[in-house]
Parts: sequence; C-alpha cells; structure tokens
Amino acid sequence: MNFFERQRAARGSTVKLVVLFILAVASIVAGVDLVVVILERNAPASTITSAVIAASVFTLLVIAGGTATKMIALRAGGAAVAQSVGAVAVDPSTTDPRLRRFANVVEEMSIASGVPMPRLFVLEQEPGINAFAAGYSPADAAITVTSGALDTLNRDELQGVIGHEFSHVLNGDMRINVRLIGLLNGILLLGLIGLRFLQFGGGRDSRKGNPLLFVAIALIVLGFVGQFFAGLIKAAVSRQREWLADASSVQFTRQTTGLVGALKKIAGLPDGSVLTDAHGEKQINHMLFGEGKRRISQLYATHPPLAERIAALDPTFRPDELERLQQEWAQQPPDGLAEDLSLGLTGGRTGGRPSGAAARPPRPAPAPSAASTVRLEPTAVSQRVGTITSDDLSRGARLNSQIPDEFRTLASQVSTSVPLVVAMLLDPRPELRPRQLQIISARLGRLTADAAADLAPQLSRLAAVLRLPLAEIAAPQLAARPAKQREALVKALDELARVDGEITVFEYCVTRVIGTYLADAANPARRSKAGRVSTSAVRDAALSLLAALAAAGNPNPAAAEHAFAAAVARLLPGEQVPFVPPGDPWRTLDAGWDALNTLDPRNKQVLVEALVTAVSDDGVLTAEEAELLRAACAILHCPLPPLVA
Repeated sequence: MNFFERQRAARGSTVKLVVLFILAVASIVAGVDLVVVILERNAPASTITSAVIAASVFTLLVIAGGTATKMIALRAGGAAVAQSVGAVAVDPSTTDPRLRRFANVVEEMSIASGVPMPRLFVLEQEPGINAFAAGYSPADAAITVTSGALDTLNRDELQGVIGHEFSHVLNGDMRINVRLIGLLNGILLLGLIGLRFLQFGGGRDSRKGNPLLFVAIALIVLGFVGQFFAGLIKAAVSRQREWLADASSVQFTRQTTGLVGALKKIAGLPDGSVLTDAHGEKQINHMLFGEGKRRISQLYATHPPLAERIAALDPTFRPDELERLQQEWAQQPPDGLAEDLSLGLTGGRTGGRPSGAAARPPRPAPAPSAASTVRLEPTAVSQRVGTITSDDLSRGARLNSQIPDEFRTLASQVSTSVPLVVAMLLDPRPELRPRQLQIISARLGRLTADAAADLAPQLSRLAAVLRLPLAEIAAPQLAARPAKQREALVKALDELARVDGEITVFEYCVTRVIGTYLADAANPARRSKAGRVSTSAVRDAALSLLAALAAAGNPNPAAAEHAFAAAVARLLPGEQVPFVPPGDPWRTLDAGWDALNTLDPRNKQVLVEALVTAVSDDGVLTAEEAELLRAACAILHCPLPPLVA
C-alpha cells in the first residue's frame, strides 16, 4: 500500500470513526431517554414526550459542545496535544546526550522522508517506555517520548520507536487520532457532568427523593457507557494501524532488532509502557507506541498484545525469554546510552551524528555537486512518496552529518533561524546586496538584516544539496513566530528572490516550500484535508504546471516540448495538447497549486508521475531538477525523499 492508497484508506477510517461515533451517541441518547421515561412514568404522555425531547436535545448539545470545545483547543495541532498531557518541549539545539540523540534520530528521518522537522517533546515524569506522534499533518507534527524511553533504549531501539511514530506522521494516522480525541471528549463529558451534579447538589435531601440524585447517577452511568463505547471505538480504529506502523518501522530501518529490543524492554521492565498520569493516558492511549495502562481485557486494547508484536517481527522469539530478561533487568536495569557505547552505536547504524560530544565518527565524503545525475522511472518515484526506505534513511543520515554544527544550531533556535534562512537568498553580486538588505530591514528589522549579512559568506560555502534540508530543520522555529512575523518572512523571501528580476530554481524551492509549510502550520486542520476532485476539474492548472516544469528543466525548446508531450501522455492518455511555453513559469506555477491540492489521491499520484516525466524526459535528473521536483511534491503535500544524495 503506497502513500496515495493510504490516504484513501485513511478517508475510509474517518468514515468508520464517524459511523461508530454516531452509533455511540445514538445509544447514549436512547439511554438518557430511558432514564427520563422511568422518572416520569406516572406523568401524562405529553409531558413524557416533552421531557424526552428536552433530554435528547440537552444530551446532544452536551456532546456537541464537548466535541467542539476540544476540537478548537486542539486546532493548533500536535504541539497542543503534547502540551495538553504535560509534555515539555525539547530545545533542538540541546547538548544533553539523551535529548541530542533523540533530536538526531528525528532529524535523520525528517531529511530522509522529505518532511520538515517535527517539534519534539518529552514526558519528563514518565518512567515507562512510550511515545506518540500528534498533529493533523507533517507541518504541525509533534513527536513525544517519555523520559523512560530516553533512559533505557539504545540508539537502534529509539530509532525503531521513532520509525514507528514517523509511519503515523506519513500515513495520515495523526489526523484521525486528533479527531478521535475531540469526538470522544463529547461522549465522556456526560459522566463528568454527572459527577458535578452529585458533588454540588445531587446528594442533598436524597431521602426526600431529590430527582437531581437520580439524574446525577444516570449521567454517571451513561458516562461509563460512553467510556465503554470510547474504548471500543479506539480499539477498532487503532489496532490495525499499529501493526502497519511496526512493519513500516522495520522497512525504514532495515533491521528488526531495534524495534524488537524496545518491545522486549517494555515487556521485561516493571514500568513497561504504562503512563502514571491517568488523565493524560485516557486522552492519548490510542496514539501511544505501547499500551498506556495495564488492561484486564484485550477488548479495549488499542494495541496488539506485546508477545504477538514481538513474534511478528522475530519468528524465533519464545515467551519464556521475557522471564529471563525480567530477572536480568531486575538486577541491573538497562541504560540506553551505556549500551550505545558498548555496541558502538554512538554515531548510529546509518552514519548519523553521535549522540554525545565525546565520540564523533569520521565525516563522509562531501556532498555531490549540482552536476550529479540519477535516472528515474515515474512509477518508482510515486511509490517512494510518503515513505522511507533504508537507503533513504542512510542518505538522510549522510546529508544530516554533512550539515556543519554551527548551522544546525542556528537553524534550531527561534531567534537565529530567520536570519539563517534569509541569508540563503542573499545574492553574492555587490550591486544587489544593498537592495536586498533594505528589503530585509523593512520587512524583518535591522538586526535580522545585519545577522543575515554576517551569515551570507559562510552559507555560500555550504553545498547546494544541503540547503533545503537545513531549511526543513529550521521550519518549526519559523512556525513558532507570531503570525505577522511569519507573513513578513514569506513576503521578504519572495522579494529577495525577485530583486534581480528573475528567480532561480533554488530560490523558488526555498520560498515556496517554506511558504507552504508556514501556511499549513498556521491552519493545520483545514489544510490537511485530502482532496476529492478529478483531473478534469483542474485540467488547465495541471497542464500549466507540466508546461512550466518542462520549460524549467529543459532550456532547449524542442526538448521542453518533447518533455511536455510525454508528461501529458501520462496524465491524459490519448490527448494531444499543444505546448505553450509560459512567459513567467514561476508565476504560472503559483497560480495552480491551490487547485491541484484538491485532487483525489489517486489522481494526485498520476500527476506526480507526470511531473517526474516532465523534468526527466531526457533520461537523467540533475540535482537542481531533483530539488524542483521535491519542492513541487512538498507543495502538493506528497513528501518525497531526497533523490540525489
């Protein structure tokens, strides 16, 4: 199942979730009505009817209000979910060995998958091993781990857990999970209202038959009914996705030992994956890597049994092995960082940065120049969208290791990320520099202009292939700035790119990828919805896009026309469309993105394959063309791994 098929499947899961929610609400309303009928059984029929209608309306309003308020509270996305359960944000520039290793593993997967760096959080008071990914889309994704996971897992095991969570980021599971929190909040609210009734008046004069007592008890009972349905819905929606996430993690890392090791530690340590914060666990148990509480019945379990998950990954596993590990770890609890040193994993299997400052592996060879080429096949590229292979992860680790530490630190801080990204677009020609600095000063302030001017000479020596990954590391810090500052940054980047009257491929990629990311992060709930329209509905925008890409990737007019014809043949088989080179290809591209983002996933896959054809019709793909293709896919919300290492 590829990225586009998973998007369609996610839509089916959403329909399933809504149907189950409606059934649960109908059952609760029926229960409330039954209580009303019993209480008013001696009243006239008209009174009973009015009471039933009033109770039904009240119940629906409570559920709708509880759902709406929670949805509004979570509309900021993944960070809001993490903070709602007490998670603390991680400073991306931290030097703490545990947190640095965590950030490094996520950076590698972010670069490998072509999605911006998620925000990182830690549940500092949780000794169990657990993690979750939250958000509506990669633009607002947040990955949270427990302190226990950082303490006890070695790098391979942490990578396996993060790979599992990245699967949820890429598969669209996060959006369903956040919506599930909101929907179930409305159901569970009835029980809370019942407790308040009982606490503040339901128990008074109970000997005189105070009806509030019966109402409170009924609401509490119905609250438990709501919890019952909530548990069933979570289990129905979550369990199968956990199997898929385990399989994806193994695909990403090409080794099962990491994920299996993490699962064994959960099974063999006293704290397991349990969260001590019961309220937080109740909100997010369907999102967690492992069960957040010990359950008596598997009926309500949101995850498959641990032994089954381990056996699926390691056919040689025997359950009695867990008893041996429990005894071993009772004597000497595992220490993840110490295991890294003993196993030689400080730099990671994929060649990433070391988790601490003490040990640094040799730097790989320099990144290739823009002249490097690779051959592409359109269907193979569309299959790589929204996924990570072990080769992608290795490539991401190599790219990550080549980013100088000083630039990584600048990209990882809110105060310095803007000057860093702005400096990428400063032109080396002295006649243009004053005008560009004037633009920065007017839009972003003199201090930002001065800082960007100081950084420009250093950035000019950074390999071109590393600049977009560096911008993706900076993306969360850019999104953390106030809305007006984000708008000013997008306008400044566009003006900087056009100051000489033209725009290069790199300038277009940086400005539009960052602009799309910031727009998504500002309104993740709305902009993360999958489209539903057919290619015919956006035909003109699609053809303009193909013409612009064919012209941008082929300076020779005849070659551009041939590339356009090949791309049209893939997108619209059997149609003959004349090639009209756009006067301003970049403005032509800008005019079509919104319409093209409404495409149904199946049609969007065909469009991506047509894009590949347009830029690689000559049989090769330069690093510059690869950058343009990745940017186009990012704007279309089809994350593509780096195609040139």
